[in-house]
Amino acid sequence: MCRYARLTGSPTSGNYALVADQSPSADDDAMPRIRRFDHVGITVADLNMVSAFFVELGFEVEGRTFLEGEFLDTVIGIRDASTEIVMLRPSDGGVGLELASFIRPDPEPGSPAAMANELGLRSLAIEVDDLQAIIERLKKDGYGLVGGVGEYEHVWRMASVRGPEGIIVSLAERID
Repeated sequence: MCRYARLTGSPTSGNYALVADQSPSADDDAMPRIRRFDHVGITVADLNMVSAFFVELGFEVEGRTFLEGEFLDTVIGIRDASTEIVMLRPSDGGVGLELASFIRPDPEPGSPAAMANELGLRSLAIEVDDLQAIIERLKKDGYGLVGGVGEYEHVWRMASVRGPEGIIVSLAERID
């Protein structure tokens, strides 16, 4: 497993590559390592509807709060901001999902029909036990597939669903 990587070439010229490196060189000024991937944040308009969608998929509500003041303004770089946040986490304690709905300033509209090739965060991937059952349940709630159900190397069965507010959720079931 490669634990280190380095850029070669010049990112500003467009001629560069990320290459594997087995160890840092003695003269490298190594960046501190991350400890873990904690959560992903998504800004939404209807916090209750989007939270209910992810709870139905199996996430658990870890907490819900309003946040404003100097801390929020400093971290997000928006003065006089106010938001309501719901923190969700899978039952195994894995990577969390932070849903935020801004009270101030007014939220800026995104592209609810964004496809996978549009720049930016486009999907969340979740491993599930029964892909077909989840697809059918979500279909009854009005959420459809982005494409179809595919199989990858006889190991994974996957499909993407467009959830509330255009959020794409990739569902993956391990094939045993």
